[in-house]
Amino acid sequence: KEHPSQALLDLYTIKQRLGRLERLKIAMVGDLKYGRTVKSLAKLLALAANNIELHLVAPNILQMPQKLVANLRQSGLKVSRHQKIEEVIANMDVVYMTRIQKEWFAAENKMDLYQQLKGFYILGKSLMKQAKKEMIVMHPLPRVNEISSALDNDPRSAYFQQMRFGLYIRMALLAATLHAQPN
Repeated sequence: KEHPSQALLDLYTIKQRLGRLERLKIAMVGDLKYGRTVKSLAKLLALAANNIELHLVAPNILQMPQKLVANLRQSGLKVSRHQKIEEVIANMDVVYMTRIQKEWFAAENKMDLYQQLKGFYILGKSLMKQAKKEMIVMHPLPRVNEISSALDNDPRSAYFQQMRFGLYIRMALLAATLHAQPN
């Protein structure tokens, strides 16, 4: 299960905000097991970017599948696993937050586990004090509680711009698919 159009707009957001797709340290945080967006972005980074460090931050039960991690490493990405965002945030260029997806836990009748994990990663002002001034925070939206709304006006927060880029990227994809010229 993937989300290729989201990966394209995510890559575009990184390029627009940071001006490069090489020598990046990217933390993917949250539900990396079920999250389609992080899997698609990781695969696209392996194809389109150079010298990428990918830091996967999730509880063991929600880590990215090992087969995908092996494929990413084989493609040249440097991949490490972490359980705490505090371990990596100070050195990141991109922090890509994802929500813990309630629907997957409901489908597997594991709602008690969801209740334990849903607030495991919350990015707020105190954590952002540890982050670099020129890093960006991304999120595929909608968010639940994994990013404090107090960060919405932080210049490093890119998720609303990311959402706007999604409109343009998807319009371009539709136009190209339909062989139409965008206005």
